[in-house]
Amino acid sequence: MTSSRRLSVFLSSLSFRVVVGLVAGLVVGALAQGSGSPVALGAVGVVEQLGQVWLNALRITVIPLVFGLLVTGIVSIADAAATGRLAVRALVVFGVMLTGAVIYGILAGLGLLALWPIDPESGRALLAGIPVEAAAEVGAAAKTDGFKAFLDSLAPANLIQAAASDGVLAVVVFAIVFGFAATRLRAELRRSLSTFFEAVAEAMVVIVHWVLLAAPIGVFALALGVGLRAGLGVAGTLGHYIAIVCLSQIGLILLTYAVAVVFGRISLGRFAQAIAPAQVVAFSTQSSLASLPAMVDRARTALGIKASTAGLVLPLAVAVFRLTSPVANLAVCLYVAQLNGVELGLPALIAGGLTAFAVSIASVGLPGQVSFFAAVGPICLAMGCPLGVLPLLLAVEVVPDILRTVGNVTADLAATRIVQGRDEAPEPDPGAAI
Repeated sequence: MTSSRRLSVFLSSLSFRVVVGLVAGLVVGALAQGSGSPVALGAVGVVEQLGQVWLNALRITVIPLVFGLLVTGIVSIADAAATGRLAVRALVVFGVMLTGAVIYGILAGLGLLALWPIDPESGRALLAGIPVEAAAEVGAAAKTDGFKAFLDSLAPANLIQAAASDGVLAVVVFAIVFGFAATRLRAELRRSLSTFFEAVAEAMVVIVHWVLLAAPIGVFALALGVGLRAGLGVAGTLGHYIAIVCLSQIGLILLTYAVAVVFGRISLGRFAQAIAPAQVVAFSTQSSLASLPAMVDRARTALGIKASTAGLVLPLAVAVFRLTSPVANLAVCLYVAQLNGVELGLPALIAGGLTAFAVSIASVGLPGQVSFFAAVGPICLAMGCPLGVLPLLLAVEVVPDILRTVGNVTADLAATRIVQGRDEAPEPDPGAAI
């Protein structure tokens, strides 16, 4: 695809329209603030309430979407593991790398925000524009007084009540247990149950798509209040947010290179040169699936990986493995926490890490805008962070999303090389002897 064609596609995309909605809302809100007209200020208040309705329409899908995706994801992983030792080895590598990514994501997010904190005045200005209903919501995780309360939240007496009170971690834990229990059923019952929850998740995705069609209007409405109360100065805070999330992901990508060199038994120069073409495809398409042909080619021709290994591990990685997800999502949630002045204790961080690990599997394969809310929303709720600012952060997700894809492609190839373990001689061409 030529650069002019890519630009044309971006200008017609939802991401571009959402950015336009954000900028227009901030500008119109700032102009209304400058005018001081009672009529203009009253109109802004009415439009702002429409933004809250749009945000609630997104929130209502989070619990059933995450539950359905987790159940079907666990069943699919169990089915993949049943295909043989190579698949099991790949899943173990994925699991270890994801665990490391969660730990890194928490440490990197906290470290970056400690070294480069949010400007208090700019943060207060941004929050001043968020509707009161959204800004006041704080989940139970941030209020826990110790591990007893945290452990109690893992197994509540009433799951429905826990879901209604944003006890997302309890829902995630039950969904994981339910998914593993489903893998013990007879094949026909397992397929029926998996199909049901797959249908539930797909229905939620359709609803989210419908809601996201109004995203430019919803973001405009929410940004209008921000522009009214904070003016255009919030642009600096949004730029700071982009920098923190991107730096977290860049650090992960560099760490992935080191992991590939140490555990994949390959030189840094060779690994970097081998994966560069696949990274270019990832950068231009922002899709791991679209990058799969390039990944398979580079794995076979430049990374010394057998065709049979690349043919199994890379598609499996695209299906269930997204290394940048917990890092980027935790960076978002930690930013939201500092922005709202939420003090995160160890229970809240553990709750956020466990949820980030789970939803990184559940959200694989979802479109960018859908996965942002499906992944970040539950983690924020598990950590006790309000959701009101998320639509504004979605509007500037374009740049971090590019790094998400580049990081995922890098991790997929690194994991495949680790599963291979060493260079292999090319397999003979079956047609050569004919």
